[in-house]
Amino acid sequence: MSGPSGAGKGTVIREVLRRRPDVATSVSATTRPARAGEHHGVHYTFVSREEFLAVRDRGEFLESAEVYGHLYGTPRGQVDLALAAGR
Repeated sequence: MSGPSGAGKGTVIREVLRRRPDVATSVSATTRPARAGEHHGVHYTFVSREEFLAVRDRGEFLESAEVYGHLYGTPRGQVDLALAAGR
C-alpha cells in the first residue's frame, strides 16, 4: 500500500490484517532518519546508505527506489517467509 503521509495507510492496513489472517506485511528498509514515534523494525528498518546499497547489490530487495534523496526497499526474505507460510 502506498500513499502520502497522513492518508490513513496504517489504519487501512490494521483493519485488513484484523479481518484477513492470511495477509502479511513486511517492514521496508530506508535510509531516511526515523520520525517522531517511529521505531526501528516496526515502522521501517533504518539503515545507512552504505548498508542499503550493499543489501540491494546482493539482490536482497524485491524492489527499491530513491525518493527525495532517501532509499527505500522491500526485503525479499520477509516476503519469502510469509509466502512459505501460506500468507
